[in-house]
Amino acid sequence: MNSADVQVKIAQLTQQLKDHNYRYYVLAEPYISDLEFDRLLKELQFLENEFPEFADPNSPTKVVGGGLNADFVTVPHRRRMMSLGNTYSEEELRDFDARVKKTTGAEVEYICELKIDGLAISLFYENGTLVQAVTRGDGVQGDDVTENVKTIRSLAKQLHGNYLPSFEIRGEIFMHRKGFDKLNDERIAKGEEPYANPRNVASGSLKIKDIAEVAKRPLDITLYHFLADDIPFTTHFEAIEAAHSWGLKTAPQTKVCKGVDEILDFLHYWDKERHNLSFDTDGVVIKVNNLALQDELGFTAKVPRWAIAYKFQTESATTTLLNITYQVGRTGSITPVAELQPVHLLGTTVKRASLHNANEIERLDVRIGDTVFVEKGGEIIPKITGVDFSQRKPDSQAVSYITHCPECATALIRNEGEANHYCPNEDGCKPQIIGKIEHFVARKAMDIDSIGSEAIELLKKYDLVHNVADLYDLTEESFAVIKAAEDWKTDRSGFVNNILNGIEASKKITFERMLFGLGIRYVGETVAKKLAVAFGNMEALSKADKEALIAVDEIGERIADSIIQWFGRTEHQELVLRLKQAGLQMETQGVAAKLSDTLSGLTFVISGVFTKFSRDEAKAIIEANGGKTSGSVSGKTDYLLAGEGMGPAKLEKASSLGVKIMSEVDLLEMLGNPQTTSQNQSTLF
Repeated sequence: MNSADVQVKIAQLTQQLKDHNYRYYVLAEPYISDLEFDRLLKELQFLENEFPEFADPNSPTKVVGGGLNADFVTVPHRRRMMSLGNTYSEEELRDFDARVKKTTGAEVEYICELKIDGLAISLFYENGTLVQAVTRGDGVQGDDVTENVKTIRSLAKQLHGNYLPSFEIRGEIFMHRKGFDKLNDERIAKGEEPYANPRNVASGSLKIKDIAEVAKRPLDITLYHFLADDIPFTTHFEAIEAAHSWGLKTAPQTKVCKGVDEILDFLHYWDKERHNLSFDTDGVVIKVNNLALQDELGFTAKVPRWAIAYKFQTESATTTLLNITYQVGRTGSITPVAELQPVHLLGTTVKRASLHNANEIERLDVRIGDTVFVEKGGEIIPKITGVDFSQRKPDSQAVSYITHCPECATALIRNEGEANHYCPNEDGCKPQIIGKIEHFVARKAMDIDSIGSEAIELLKKYDLVHNVADLYDLTEESFAVIKAAEDWKTDRSGFVNNILNGIEASKKITFERMLFGLGIRYVGETVAKKLAVAFGNMEALSKADKEALIAVDEIGERIADSIIQWFGRTEHQELVLRLKQAGLQMETQGVAAKLSDTLSGLTFVISGVFTKFSRDEAKAIIEANGGKTSGSVSGKTDYLLAGEGMGPAKLEKASSLGVKIMSEVDLLEMLGNPQTTSQNQSTLF
């Protein structure tokens, strides 16, 4: 594979994993199994290690995969909420133990906890009272869902005993299978589609704005990670036991294990016994028990070095493949879906499974009418793993993959080197139109939080929007057709006014965010910002040739070609013109607010967590003082700005290349006046 192919592959994997993260954490509608996700993540990690120059600064290998919900207030975490490294292999578990023992030189004591399949949450208690509950989000900030979490009956809102005056404790919100089944029985009785699995319902419940509705959901919680500025305990187990004594619910299955052999005994026991539990668990979390040793081991950029999750292998069942249908994603990607004879697997009824792409159908040689083996990968998403060829009917026919879009009948395309087929009708295919509008109104783009997925579906249903520019033509009268057709029996003026006010307010959103919101392929947040700064306005960008685009820092041929192709379409030119006429920002504002040229000609790589500013703020400070930032260490890097828990690979490469390592204090001192720099941060965002 040459470097050009690697660059394309890295970009594809990066976008694919970001999409899966969005579906899992934000939509609570995962599309692939944990096992498949981990395989893709490891492939991306390998390619990025070999070709760091092609790595996305916001690669899924570097950031926590969660997401934020526009319906809730976003708050910064007081301490980062990190992911866990995971494995399906006992051998890798022994390797983990060996790495830990290198630090101690002796046998290590671990805590083993069942990994409950739910939604991660962080709780804050002050003087024994629950004051805040925050979701994982992106690990740096999360959604404040305090009022929703207070509806959980098993959660203590007021503690008793000799509790600490101020602390944070993290855990998992989940749903027992009986509660889930009862909820589904009620939905079926009403003629509604049943929910897919308990994890999705638990996650989705925390995102409902109606507290009374959340209270109807049979949610439960278990807590497993204690944090405070001054912890009076020496071990993790002592901290959790203390929390339990104050009235907080912790997992009774937790066990202290000495050495890896005792860990394996625990794993083998629960691999069988988990099916007798009232809730779903997909593995075991193993943590170093001694808190001082945890501190000594530290973190990578994404995960703690003192903990790992072991995932149980999946179970399988056999059933009949009844049909293959095809779904269209927001980018036009086509996904074949197996429609199955319903089969019971790990507590839920499986009726559908992803077939991923044409290559997978060909690899499996799966045919309609076949008896197929189905696994529930990661205990969540069903996947066809094989065919029982002994049961195949003599007259079965090989699957002919569709040639036209099932939504708009446009002929599909398949780019060289890509596994997926695509519908190229991005401006006329309903799922793509809706997806583009959802992207445009999202928090990081135009931030029109009054327009959610349901509102977009409604506007599209009544032919009021075909593209993002149509949003700016909406008036109060536009909703009359919806009001009549939907037979609104209550006053919905507030709903309409919120949408219109949100649209009007979005006209003040910066050019770079509007550019990101257009959804040009490969133009993410970072690229949009660089383009906005480099060209200054939409007109200059739209007329830029390939040479001019490639001259911009971090813009390669693939991105340049995509930009030229996008602006080359007449309908996109008309779209931009309409947005301009609507009053959206078409040029950069405040670029001249550059603070100094102190860092001019210098390139920085940022890694780790900082106390004086966030990573985004560090990047803004560097750029505002004339410097450049990059996502990977190379011979062109001048400084590695190192925070707590920085990536060891970056540090090792920086050392081998002779790149200077600096702290956040060093950076502020280089700028000459730490106080002034800090005060000026507010003008940058």
